[in-house]
Amino acid sequence: MTITIDQVRKRAEADAKTYGLYLIPDPDLLQAFLEGLKTNEERYGYPSCPCRLASGVFELDRDIFCPCDYRDPDVAEYGSCYCRLYVNKDIYEGKKELPLVPERRPMNKQGRAYDAATMPKPQPTTAPATGKEEKEEFIQIGKKLWYCKQCGYVVFREDPPYVCPICKAKREFFAEIRTKAEFTG
Repeated sequence: MTITIDQVRKRAEADAKTYGLYLIPDPDLLQAFLEGLKTNEERYGYPSCPCRLASGVFELDRDIFCPCDYRDPDVAEYGSCYCRLYVNKDIYEGKKELPLVPERRPMNKQGRAYDAATMPKPQPTTAPATGKEEKEEFIQIGKKLWYCKQCGYVVFREDPPYVCPICKAKREFFAEIRTKAEFTG
């Protein structure tokens, strides 16, 4: 997949504008972030956060697809996201300095991403007797169905998002959808 820096920039600008945010005003930092997004999208097939370790496993990295799940709460609390790619108006206009934003991504997710990124990838081998390839092992993630009690948005993942992508309700507005079997089980 080939993507240009201009395409990455336009996508980030459109997303920022949609949510009343801005891209970092420092042109050198902005260029570095855009290049990181481009590299990650070409490498993994999705634009994972340029400031975090991506595993290359779609399900493990879902929460750090840019804009990541943590952006909106970070900007609300600190004025910028963890990477500092997205900022509020005060920072964009120079009324406030860029803050240092602490990492919100849970340690267990960081650890799984690190393990997946640093472990050697299984290479398919051919068994001499059958000629069949060995099965590739997949990382099991405890995904659940979550719905937003405010707008009805439904997502299938490990944890609910910090902010609903549709109505912007906080994480607390999400509830797990449980199947009948889980209740009788």
